[in-house]
Amino acid sequence: MSERNETRGRRRFLGLAGIAAAGFAVPHLASAQARLEESDAQAQPLGYRHDTTKVDKAKFPKHSAEQNCANCQLFQAKAGDAWGGCPIFGAKQVNAKGWCSAWVKKA
Repeated sequence: MSERNETRGRRRFLGLAGIAAAGFAVPHLASAQARLEESDAQAQPLGYRHDTTKVDKAKFPKHSAEQNCANCQLFQAKAGDAWGGCPIFGAKQVNAKGWCSAWVKKA
């Protein structure tokens, strides 16, 4: 292979690698911003609320005000983050002060 073809091949590879990297980054950023709404079809059956103090005690008698997403084993965020991921709700973020019936005490 000539030096000219080699250079062209490298440029093509780097260009395609850049496009591929951008393709992975954009969906990730978009999903990181999507927030779960209380009206969401996934949220309603689990009684999700943005504010744990607003949970219906009649529907969820085992709930206590000390339980929130931030101290749930499923919450995926750094300590102090206001919103974070939850595998129960896919790509949508939940409020750290929120709650749902899938709550499991963080170990």
